[in-house]
Amino acid sequence: MNISIVIPLLNEQESLKELHDWIATVMQSNHFLYEIIFIDDGSTDNSWEIISQLAHAHQTVKGIRFLKNFGKSQALHAGFKKAAGDIIITMDADLQDNPEEIPSLINMIVEEQYDLVSGWKKKRYDHRLTKNIPSKLFNWAARKTSGVRLNDFNCGLKAFKKEVIKTIEVSGEMHRYIPVLVKNAGFSRIGEQVVQHQARKYGKTKFGADRFINGFLDLITIWFVSKFGKRPMHLFGALGVLMFIIGSGFAAYLGIDKLFINPFGRLLSERPQFYVALTAMIIGTQFFLAGFLGEIMVRSRKNESRYTISQELNLSTPEKQYS
Repeated sequence: MNISIVIPLLNEQESLKELHDWIATVMQSNHFLYEIIFIDDGSTDNSWEIISQLAHAHQTVKGIRFLKNFGKSQALHAGFKKAAGDIIITMDADLQDNPEEIPSLINMIVEEQYDLVSGWKKKRYDHRLTKNIPSKLFNWAARKTSGVRLNDFNCGLKAFKKEVIKTIEVSGEMHRYIPVLVKNAGFSRIGEQVVQHQARKYGKTKFGADRFINGFLDLITIWFVSKFGKRPMHLFGALGVLMFIIGSGFAAYLGIDKLFINPFGRLLSERPQFYVALTAMIIGTQFFLAGFLGEIMVRSRKNESRYTISQELNLSTPEKQYS
């Protein structure tokens, strides 16, 4: 198998046959061995029936059906697990991604040895206020936060080496930041290709205004995990030290004032600085505990992975000796 094309979808019954025929024409004209994997993310229309018909008529078509809508990330993850090709292509099912771009993406993977090639919809046909401007803001924030220099993180048209998609795990709503996940997994050769953006032909977009809030929260999550996921004490410990210094400073001020400057003044419990000091030291202690617990969890996972590897090596040793 040369190419696996993974297509998540939700209520796209009008476009599926046309999309399949378009992809098949491109694949056959380039003599690719290919498979098309449709992932029905809980559609309520006739999308699954059409996928079933295509699968019965064409051996190259496979389908995965979710009984409810779990989201694009989970759909992509299921498709990645099923994909058998050496190169995996992802694209949307709404005909806004052009299958004729696929050979150039594949060429960049094969000839230029990229791990991931992401499409860049430089000229878009979406509504400028509701999609274009927020998309530019998200892409700018993602570039600044992750260090991955792409112009269009959220383009559905991407090409991957097989080992890349078998390594990363796409969960939550992290499909927007797959290039960042790829970089964090150790794959550094990430490229970009300008692709043609098609105007939507059928139906309407499945993403509402909440995608902006979710995208921002996911960006914070992926920044934290990539920067401090393996050393949580560096963040929580620093915050704990800062809060403890603030609390200790207020406590020292109150002690000196009470002992030497104004011993017959107000009680410490009547002064706001007392509660600031107490709160700061409690929060500092909690940050320290969070850091320690995070370090213990990280080290436990490392030890478990080492144990698993050693067990696998031990199990494989007799087979090697026997052969």
